[in-house]
Amino acid sequence: MMNIIVPVDFGESSDKLIEGAVRFAKAINGKICLIHVAPSDIGFAIGDMGFQYFPEVEQNEIKEELLQLNNLEQRIIAMDVDCEHLLKQGIAGDIILDYAKDKNAEYIIVGSHGRSGIYDVFVGSLTKEITRRSHIPVVVIPVH
Repeated sequence: MMNIIVPVDFGESSDKLIEGAVRFAKAINGKICLIHVAPSDIGFAIGDMGFQYFPEVEQNEIKEELLQLNNLEQRIIAMDVDCEHLLKQGIAGDIILDYAKDKNAEYIIVGSHGRSGIYDVFVGSLTKEITRRSHIPVVVIPVH
């Protein structure tokens, strides 16, 4: 069975990404390996006293994201596709590509909002980074 890495951010386009990933996985008899990369600075805030760290904020956010990952995994399994998930903190592009390598994945499936130009200059594009750096095929699903 082929491993397919599917990074998710729980945004409004996640449903379309999951639908496309499930169709692809069924077509190639693949297993979906969901991954969500949370920022390393979730519990930090800046205020009058400078940077402050609030571990309870980070813990609550991580718990909520794990619950969302579990729910996505159960939805995918209910559609008759094998699935597992992982949540990590750090730099998304690096972690996703490392996960693909660790899982000996055959594909990475990412979503594209169709934005370009000045948006990428200021915000960056994880999809763009993954397609540029990946050593395995990247399937891009339009989710706009």
